[in-house]
Amino acid sequence: MSKIQKINKQTENRFLNLYDLEAKDRMGGDIHYYVSSRAKTPNDLKINTRNEKPDGVIIYSLYGEKKDRVVLVRQYRYPLDDYVYELPSGLVDQGEDYRQAGIREMKEETGLDFSPLTPDTLYERPFFTSVGMTDECCATVYGYASGQISREGLEDTEDLEVVLADREEVRRILKEERVAIMCAYMLMHFLKEEEPFGFLQL
Repeated sequence: MSKIQKINKQTENRFLNLYDLEAKDRMGGDIHYYVSSRAKTPNDLKINTRNEKPDGVIIYSLYGEKKDRVVLVRQYRYPLDDYVYELPSGLVDQGEDYRQAGIREMKEETGLDFSPLTPDTLYERPFFTSVGMTDECCATVYGYASGQISREGLEDTEDLEVVLADREEVRRILKEERVAIMCAYMLMHFLKEEEPFGFLQL
Protein backbone atom coordinates (compact mmCIF):
# COMPACT_ATOMS: atom_id res chain seq x y z
CA MET A 1 0.00 0.00 0.00
CA SER A 2 1.27 3.49 -0.91
CA LYS A 3 2.20 5.64 2.09
CA ILE A 4 3.68 9.10 2.68
CA GLN A 5 6.66 9.09 5.07
CA LYS A 6 7.73 12.74 5.21
CA ILE A 7 6.77 16.11 3.71
CA ASN A 8 9.42 18.69 2.79
CA LYS A 9 8.49 22.23 1.76
CA GLN A 10 10.59 23.31 -1.21
CA THR A 11 9.56 26.95 -1.78
CA GLU A 12 8.44 30.07 0.10
CA ASN A 13 5.94 31.84 -2.14
CA ARG A 14 2.84 33.89 -1.39
CA PHE A 15 0.19 32.07 -3.43
CA LEU A 16 1.58 28.66 -4.36
CA ASN A 17 4.28 26.37 -2.99
CA LEU A 18 5.98 23.12 -3.94
CA TYR A 19 6.19 20.17 -1.54
CA ASP A 20 8.33 17.04 -1.82
CA LEU A 21 6.53 13.97 -0.51
CA GLU A 22 8.92 11.22 0.54
CA ALA A 23 6.77 8.13 0.12
CA LYS A 24 6.53 4.40 -0.44
CA ASP A 25 4.87 3.15 -3.60
CA ARG A 26 2.45 0.20 -3.51
CA MET A 27 5.35 -2.26 -3.87
CA GLY A 28 7.32 -0.71 -1.00
CA GLY A 29 9.79 1.24 -3.15
CA ASP A 30 11.03 4.70 -2.14
CA ILE A 31 9.76 7.60 -4.25
CA HIS A 32 9.65 11.39 -4.25
CA TYR A 33 6.31 12.86 -5.36
CA TYR A 34 6.08 16.61 -5.94
CA VAL A 35 2.86 18.50 -5.19
CA SER A 36 1.96 22.16 -5.58
CA SER A 37 -0.40 23.64 -3.03
CA ARG A 38 -1.94 26.87 -1.73
CA ALA A 39 -0.99 25.62 1.76
CA LYS A 40 1.42 27.82 3.70
CA THR A 41 2.92 24.96 5.75
CA PRO A 42 3.01 21.15 5.57
CA ASN A 43 0.43 21.03 8.38
CA ASP A 44 -1.98 23.00 6.17
CA LEU A 45 -1.82 20.49 3.31
CA LYS A 46 -5.05 18.58 2.72
CA ILE A 47 -2.98 15.41 3.26
CA ASN A 48 -3.01 16.44 6.92
CA THR A 49 -6.18 18.49 7.36
CA ARG A 50 -8.53 16.29 5.28
CA ASN A 51 -10.42 19.55 4.90
CA GLU A 52 -11.93 20.40 1.53
CA LYS A 53 -12.38 24.09 2.23
CA PRO A 54 -12.27 25.84 -1.15
CA ASP A 55 -8.99 27.47 -2.12
CA GLY A 56 -10.68 29.23 -4.99
CA VAL A 57 -14.00 29.99 -6.65
CA ILE A 58 -15.06 29.61 -10.29
CA ILE A 59 -17.90 31.84 -11.54
CA TYR A 60 -20.35 30.64 -14.20
CA SER A 61 -22.52 33.64 -15.00
CA LEU A 62 -24.94 34.74 -17.70
CA TYR A 63 -25.26 38.28 -18.99
CA GLY A 64 -27.75 40.40 -20.93
CA GLU A 65 -31.49 41.04 -20.88
CA LYS A 66 -32.14 37.61 -22.38
CA LYS A 67 -29.39 35.95 -20.31
CA ASP A 68 -28.05 34.67 -23.62
CA ARG A 69 -24.36 35.43 -23.16
CA VAL A 70 -21.82 33.86 -20.83
CA VAL A 71 -19.10 35.88 -19.08
CA LEU A 72 -15.60 34.67 -19.97
CA VAL A 73 -12.09 35.99 -19.59
CA ARG A 74 -9.36 35.48 -22.17
CA GLN A 75 -6.34 35.52 -19.88
CA TYR A 76 -2.59 35.26 -20.38
CA ARG A 77 -1.16 32.26 -18.51
CA TYR A 78 2.57 31.99 -17.96
CA PRO A 79 2.75 28.15 -18.03
CA LEU A 80 1.48 28.22 -21.63
CA ASP A 81 2.92 31.60 -22.69
CA ASP A 82 -0.45 32.14 -24.32
CA TYR A 83 -3.99 33.36 -23.78
CA VAL A 84 -6.60 30.88 -22.53
CA TYR A 85 -10.38 31.18 -22.27
CA GLU A 86 -11.60 30.71 -18.71
CA LEU A 87 -14.51 31.49 -16.45
CA PRO A 88 -13.78 34.35 -14.06
CA SER A 89 -12.20 32.93 -10.91
CA GLY A 90 -9.98 33.71 -7.97
CA LEU A 91 -8.81 32.77 -4.51
CA VAL A 92 -11.09 32.69 -1.49
CA ASP A 93 -9.64 34.90 1.24
CA GLN A 94 -9.22 33.63 4.79
CA GLY A 95 -12.61 33.69 6.53
CA GLU A 96 -14.44 34.63 3.33
CA ASP A 97 -17.56 32.83 2.10
CA TYR A 98 -17.05 31.45 -1.40
CA ARG A 99 -20.17 33.21 -2.76
CA GLN A 100 -18.86 36.51 -1.42
CA ALA A 101 -15.52 35.68 -3.02
CA GLY A 102 -17.35 35.16 -6.32
CA ILE A 103 -18.98 38.58 -6.06
CA ARG A 104 -15.65 40.21 -5.22
CA GLU A 105 -13.65 38.42 -7.90
CA MET A 106 -16.21 39.15 -10.62
CA LYS A 107 -16.02 42.85 -9.78
CA GLU A 108 -12.22 42.88 -9.66
CA GLU A 109 -11.68 40.92 -12.89
CA THR A 110 -14.50 42.26 -15.05
CA GLY A 111 -16.06 45.31 -13.39
CA LEU A 112 -19.43 43.51 -13.50
CA ASP A 113 -21.83 42.99 -10.61
CA PHE A 114 -22.61 39.34 -9.81
CA SER A 115 -25.84 38.03 -8.27
CA PRO A 116 -25.33 34.41 -7.19
CA LEU A 117 -28.00 31.72 -7.24
CA THR A 118 -28.40 29.31 -4.31
CA PRO A 119 -28.65 25.79 -5.76
CA ASP A 120 -28.30 22.57 -3.81
CA THR A 121 -24.82 22.51 -2.26
CA LEU A 122 -23.88 19.42 -4.28
CA TYR A 123 -23.42 21.75 -7.28
CA GLU A 124 -21.30 24.26 -5.39
CA ARG A 125 -19.22 22.16 -3.02
CA PRO A 126 -15.46 22.23 -3.61
CA PHE A 127 -13.99 19.71 -6.03
CA PHE A 128 -10.34 19.04 -6.83
CA THR A 129 -8.88 20.68 -9.92
CA SER A 130 -5.89 18.52 -10.94
CA VAL A 131 -5.19 15.87 -8.32
CA GLY A 132 -2.07 14.50 -10.00
CA MET A 133 -0.25 17.77 -9.33
CA THR A 134 -2.03 19.74 -6.61
CA ASP A 135 -4.40 19.47 -3.64
CA GLU A 136 -6.21 22.65 -4.73
CA CYS A 137 -9.99 22.49 -4.70
CA CYS A 138 -12.49 25.07 -5.93
CA ALA A 139 -16.16 25.81 -5.42
CA THR A 140 -18.29 26.85 -8.39
CA VAL A 141 -20.92 29.57 -8.12
CA TYR A 142 -23.70 30.29 -10.60
CA GLY A 143 -25.66 33.43 -11.29
CA TYR A 144 -26.21 36.55 -13.34
CA ALA A 145 -23.89 39.43 -14.17
CA SER A 146 -24.86 43.01 -14.92
CA GLY A 147 -23.29 46.41 -15.34
CA GLN A 148 -20.41 47.68 -17.45
CA ILE A 149 -17.07 46.03 -18.13
CA SER A 150 -14.11 47.72 -16.44
CA ARG A 151 -10.39 46.97 -16.03
CA GLU A 152 -9.94 49.18 -12.95
CA GLY A 153 -9.81 46.29 -10.46
CA LEU A 154 -7.12 44.28 -12.26
CA GLU A 155 -3.77 43.60 -10.64
CA ASP A 156 -0.58 44.28 -12.63
CA THR A 157 -0.05 40.54 -13.08
CA GLU A 158 -3.52 40.04 -14.59
CA ASP A 159 -3.48 40.36 -18.37
CA LEU A 160 -7.00 39.59 -19.52
CA GLU A 161 -9.86 40.58 -21.79
CA VAL A 162 -13.51 40.17 -20.78
CA VAL A 163 -15.61 38.32 -23.37
CA LEU A 164 -19.44 38.22 -23.37
CA ALA A 165 -19.97 35.22 -25.62
CA ASP A 166 -23.22 34.17 -27.29
CA ARG A 167 -23.79 30.59 -28.44
CA GLU A 168 -22.23 31.15 -31.85
CA GLU A 169 -19.05 32.53 -30.28
CA VAL A 170 -19.00 29.74 -27.67
CA ARG A 171 -19.14 27.16 -30.45
CA ARG A 172 -16.18 28.85 -32.17
CA ILE A 173 -14.20 29.04 -28.92
CA LEU A 174 -14.70 25.33 -28.20
CA LYS A 175 -13.62 24.42 -31.74
CA GLU A 176 -10.67 26.77 -32.18
CA GLU A 177 -9.31 28.22 -28.95
CA ARG A 178 -7.34 27.12 -25.90
CA VAL A 179 -9.83 26.63 -23.07
CA ALA A 180 -9.51 25.68 -19.39
CA ILE A 181 -11.31 22.39 -18.77
CA MET A 182 -13.79 23.64 -16.14
CA CYS A 183 -14.73 26.43 -18.51
CA ALA A 184 -15.13 23.99 -21.39
CA TYR A 185 -17.55 21.79 -19.42
CA MET A 186 -19.77 24.75 -18.54
CA LEU A 187 -19.66 26.07 -22.10
CA MET A 188 -20.95 22.69 -23.29
CA HIS A 189 -23.94 23.13 -20.96
CA PHE A 190 -24.45 26.66 -22.26
CA LEU A 191 -24.23 25.54 -25.87
CA LYS A 192 -26.54 22.54 -25.68
CA GLU A 193 -29.21 23.41 -23.12
CA GLU A 194 -32.08 25.83 -23.73
CA GLU A 195 -31.89 26.75 -20.04
CA PRO A 196 -28.15 26.86 -19.16
CA PHE A 197 -28.86 26.56 -15.43
CA GLY A 198 -31.43 23.81 -15.92
CA PHE A 199 -29.08 21.17 -14.55
CA LEU A 200 -29.06 22.97 -11.19
CA GLN A 201 -32.72 21.95 -10.67
CA LEU A 202 -33.50 25.15 -8.79
